[in-house]
Amino acid sequence: MGFDLDLTLADTRAGISAVFAALAAETGVPIDTDAVVGRLGPPLETELAYWFPAAEVPAMADRYRAMYPELAVPVTALMPGAAAALQAVRDRGARVVVVSGKNQADTERTVRFLGLPVDEVVGGLFGAAKGTALRLHGVGAYVGDHTGDVDAARAAAATAVGVATGAFDADALTAYGADVVLPDLLAFPEWLLGAAGADEPAPTG
Repeated sequence: MGFDLDLTLADTRAGISAVFAALAAETGVPIDTDAVVGRLGPPLETELAYWFPAAEVPAMADRYRAMYPELAVPVTALMPGAAAALQAVRDRGARVVVVSGKNQADTERTVRFLGLPVDEVVGGLFGAAKGTALRLHGVGAYVGDHTGDVDAARAAAATAVGVATGAFDADALTAYGADVVLPDLLAFPEWLLGAAGADEPAPTG
């Protein structure tokens, strides 16, 4: 079973806000951190391009990543239901794979800080590009909060499970084509149990 990280398993809003606020203070560029956390999902460079000229984005991305471990990771929290969702997968004897748009190092740091019991961690991929990692690790279903996560599942021929805990509500995720839409991960164990009891086999990867 595959999971996205930001706003799926991990509430990274406070941490990301802190890093962008620090970046604004260093550069003198006003940054609306509420707008930033309202768009979480796409690559960091996409968000930085809202605030900095294109030529400055690579340097700002480097600076952001340098600050992230100290400022963001310590204030990251589990999303409601995350621990129980992973335990439900474990109880079925299935593997847990995290595939995130966050860079590899900070994805690993976040997973480690939160103590998430996962088998594989892959960072630095967004949207359909996640499909390569999902296929590589045999993921049969992918859980995420963003329409890009639906694209990821589609690219891997996996079940797309949307959770309405990010920028897209349940209606938007449904309209985009998610196979299953849950209000949050609190509803995940019941869905997984129901899928296991359905005529079609529940996703095992």
